[in-house]
Amino acid sequence: MPILKSPVYTSFFLIFIFLQGCHGVGQPESEIVDDADAKPQYASLFSVDHTDSCTVISISNPWQGAENVRFNYYLVRQGMRLPGGLDSSDVIFTPVKRIICMSTTHLAMISALDEENTLVGISGKNYIYSAGIRRKVTADSIKDVGYNTNLNKEMILNLSPDLVIMYGVGSESAGYVSRIRELGIKIFFDAEYLENDPLARAEWIKVFGALYCREKMADSIFRYEVKAYNDLKLFVNKRIKKRPSVLLGLPFKDTWYISPGNSFMSKLIYDAGGNYLWADNRSKVAVPMGIENVYVKAMLADYWLNTGNATSLKEISIVDNRLEDLPCFRNDNIYNNDRRITGDGGNDYWESGIIHPHIILKDIASILHPGMFANYILVYYRRIK
Repeated sequence: MPILKSPVYTSFFLIFIFLQGCHGVGQPESEIVDDADAKPQYASLFSVDHTDSCTVISISNPWQGAENVRFNYYLVRQGMRLPGGLDSSDVIFTPVKRIICMSTTHLAMISALDEENTLVGISGKNYIYSAGIRRKVTADSIKDVGYNTNLNKEMILNLSPDLVIMYGVGSESAGYVSRIRELGIKIFFDAEYLENDPLARAEWIKVFGALYCREKMADSIFRYEVKAYNDLKLFVNKRIKKRPSVLLGLPFKDTWYISPGNSFMSKLIYDAGGNYLWADNRSKVAVPMGIENVYVKAMLADYWLNTGNATSLKEISIVDNRLEDLPCFRNDNIYNNDRRITGDGGNDYWESGIIHPHIILKDIASILHPGMFANYILVYYRRIK
């Protein structure tokens, strides 16, 4: 039986009925936080509710285009009596001891909670940045289980994971999700990458804290990040006199997929004292545009960030030599988020950067406002030459 999934309008009713019966089993109190701290402050795609017998985590719309989709996970401490009215297939017993991660964005949160020893499998070993985890993969103590159509089902089954942490890729019925469920293994959807606020993404560490029974630790990490980010944002915005304009991305096959103005990156740019060129665009997904249309507006850009696979000015010119005429190109104001990258393509921007958005914020602010931070050395970004 798969993990319970139901539309939002029925999900609230089911949780209400369940919570009425979750009393008297005795949930340990030492590791959990107050409900006010457990509830997300910035994230919009998960919720946490504590009861006497379990913790209920609800994940909403965990892939692009999903509507009225909700997954409810009932976290019960190992050794505790199963709450009445639930089948064990609807329950995750915590703390989880053996997990497989299907995205490297989850790894930094696991490492921050000092739970790397629980990793038994990952998807895409070449995209891992963490040196410690890479060593474990090399030593074969962490297996690469493949991805999508190349999943190694026999390996996954032999690893006997408590949980496979997934990211949504279009629909819940995606083939690789179904293949894992067919093995009788529990799946947990992580939707952190769909959050549009840097602190909202970092707040997903609370979810991992609940899975590992380390909620207080997760809350402490997140509180530090909130203060560091907001203090830095205030510092920057009190000192700026103008907001330089920023271009993002790179065209692919004559199409430029424009990040909308309500996106994660647009928020970072604004908080760093910049003005994203498409800040007024509101869309749930990247907007495809022709190079010519983008080119006209890009002439106004003071800076150009996140150039994807282009690691040099020459590689940008090869994409389209007209881009050489952009003022930001001529002024050498192009920066990519690939300063911390392995030879195989593992990029720490997508690992530790997820739980340290204040460092990304400082990188961008120092790029847009040279001299604001004396002697500051970029962490995730570098100037393209």
